[in-house]
Amino acid sequence: MNRKALVLSSGGIDSTTCLALAVAELGAENVASVSIFYGQKHRVELHAAHAVAQYYGVHQYEFDLSSILRFSNCALLDGSTQAISHATYGEQVAENGCKVATYVPFRNGLMLSTAASLAQSIYENDNCDLYLGAHADDAAGNAYADCSVPFLEHIGQAISIGTYDHVHLIAPFAQLNKAAVVARGLELKAPYHLTWSCYEGGEQPCGECATCRDRAAAFAANGVPDPALHQ
Repeated sequence: MNRKALVLSSGGIDSTTCLALAVAELGAENVASVSIFYGQKHRVELHAAHAVAQYYGVHQYEFDLSSILRFSNCALLDGSTQAISHATYGEQVAENGCKVATYVPFRNGLMLSTAASLAQSIYENDNCDLYLGAHADDAAGNAYADCSVPFLEHIGQAISIGTYDHVHLIAPFAQLNKAAVVARGLELKAPYHLTWSCYEGGEQPCGECATCRDRAAAFAANGVPDPALHQ
């Protein structure tokens, strides 16, 4: 039985590092990426995901799940009445007591279920590793509950059971911080110059939203400039 991989790809740092890792371990011919439009205010990150897939020469699948989340007022979603917060994740958790304003309802559960179903459809007779780039900084303070180790462990079990043990969730960074993710990606020569993390659309990242701040801190911790900002 062959071993394949599907990588949930947002076009950002963490998922691109996952794709670099999967390609290094299995070869590009055995890897595909999956990107999800869920009603975001912009599609810049999806364009980045496409560029990363092209860089590695892997097939990219894209799904539109926006109809499911059209009832949410999450700040990330088009039609939301909320502006995107420029406070750090820590500041938002301290203010709200738990989840951050950019938590999209059960997003990882929704995307993982979609990808697991796809894996069973295109790799029916193969084993497939399903990569997710969730990391410990996302789960800290319960900012994103669907990035936590307990969530990943339980949904990973459900995916394996529901696919007759053919699809297996791989979350290689679940207990690492973002700086460690970047360190691994630099080792793998991940194409960070193609990635996009900012919650705001536009020609350049805003540099002020929580994910821009986290990204900047992760590269600074590794002593290198952000390749996407220094081309």
